[in-house]
Amino acid sequence: MDNTVLTIFVVVTACAVLLQAGILVGMFIAMRKTSAKMESLAEEVKTKVLPAAELAQSMMTELRPKIVTLLDNVSVSTTVLRTQMERMDATLTDIIDRTRLQVIRADEFVNSTMDKLEETREAVQRTVVSPVRHISGLMHGVTAGVEAFFSRRRDRESVNVPQDEMFI
Repeated sequence: MDNTVLTIFVVVTACAVLLQAGILVGMFIAMRKTSAKMESLAEEVKTKVLPAAELAQSMMTELRPKIVTLLDNVSVSTTVLRTQMERMDATLTDIIDRTRLQVIRADEFVNSTMDKLEETREAVQRTVVSPVRHISGLMHGVTAGVEAFFSRRRDRESVNVPQDEMFI
């Protein structure tokens, strides 16, 4: 029994070793195919990608000073622009403040002028128009009185005339 177990064990081990050997041979063949594909891809990368990378590197080397100059110019331009904007802001603020002051002064001037015109109108009313109205009223009264006086006299004369004619 010992011998049969040992034989079975040896057969199972031999099968396992053969299976492992087959797997290793398959892995070796797959590795060779993959290696061949990798070598062809590496060759393709060398022929196509490396020249493009070298071209990009040379362009970067050539363009780097121009990019630095461009960035410096943009920086200087923004600084100048900021300075000009600050000056314009200060100028506009000054203009607005002066305009407000002039509007206030014009408003005060117009109000003062309107007040003086109102005072002048009231003074003219008191000193000229009111006495002229009084004088006008007085003149109307005198005129009415004179007219009434003369109209009575005429009435008397006109009344006497017909009576005189009656007596003739």
